[in-house]
Amino acid sequence: MPNVTLNVIRGNPETGASPEKFEVPYEDGMSLLDAIFWIREHRDPSLSVRYSCRSANACKECSAIVDGKAGYLCSIRAVPDSKVNIAPLAARPWIKDLATDLE
Repeated sequence: MPNVTLNVIRGNPETGASPEKFEVPYEDGMSLLDAIFWIREHRDPSLSVRYSCRSANACKECSAIVDGKAGYLCSIRAVPDSKVNIAPLAARPWIKDLATDLE
């Protein structure tokens, strides 16, 4: 079964936080946000990420830096046997892990 490797910056990126590595089983059609949810359910429930699409039917809260470019975790598809670097948005005040202040 293929995996997706996520290297997630969990600390404040301004202080030079190092990434934490997670191996996630790949499923057809999964997004990077789905992979984050898998990590929260199966490996580390303390991993913080902003999203509202599943609870408030809102969008644009799961912004992050993915492989050096800003994007929405819900719309970026995972690729089997790939490695992805995910960090919080640099231009926003950091809250925790991938969560930043969007106001």
